[in-house]
Amino acid sequence: MSMIQIILIALFIYLGSIGSIVGNTIGWYTLGRPLVAAFVVGIILGDVRDAMIVGIPLQIMYMGNVTPGGAVAWDLSYATYIGTAGALVFGSGMDANGLIGLATVFAGIGGLVGQLMWNVSYAVNLPINRIAQKYADQGDCKKMYVPNVVYGQLIGFACRFIPAIIVLTAMSATSTQADFATLIPGWVTQTLSTFGGMMAALGMGIILSFLLKKKWYICLFLAGFILVTYFNLSTMGVAVVGILVSVIYYQLVTKDKNNEEADA
Repeated sequence: MSMIQIILIALFIYLGSIGSIVGNTIGWYTLGRPLVAAFVVGIILGDVRDAMIVGIPLQIMYMGNVTPGGAVAWDLSYATYIGTAGALVFGSGMDANGLIGLATVFAGIGGLVGQLMWNVSYAVNLPINRIAQKYADQGDCKKMYVPNVVYGQLIGFACRFIPAIIVLTAMSATSTQADFATLIPGWVTQTLSTFGGMMAALGMGIILSFLLKKKWYICLFLAGFILVTYFNLSTMGVAVVGILVSVIYYQLVTKDKNNEEADA
């Protein structure tokens, strides 16, 4: 990775954090999502295809990650940006399973660093809260942007951009000195890839628990699964089939409803 690429990835790690300058909707809930993060890293490193190969399982893997009460169990932004970058840097020539295994390794490193930085950020922000409370007690609303925007963003930038630069630079330096991928035993990447598959299944289960409101909905899910698995249709093809079926179903239901109203 060049220094420009490292800086760009580190910058997006910062922008993908909650409370960043682009706001929660664009930041944490968009740039911070694994699939979007993998796509961004793929563009920066010039390998969107392999980035999306690891981005999709990472998205499903971390789908069950929640932040109850602000408690961050794992930093998605750090994990995905670092994980995807590590897979692309060290996984040249690998198949999909190898790339996913590497991404899982580096995602674990990135997520751990991000979790540590969240805790550091919480601790450093305590004095800033006192400054904001002081302005609030004085009724000086015009100065409230100082602790919230200026100091808050400086702390967020320091806790995300700088550590990301250090981690990415270390990865880049290691990649030029030795083939890091060969130093990882095969059973480690295989175990992590299997674990990632289990996490992906958990994430899919969580999605289905929200989508399957009625028991017969499982038939629709299984129909799509069969079309992909046994008929070798692409997800786009299945989506088109789903749209056609939904249009036909809507027309039939609407027609029956109109007939009932006419009879009444």
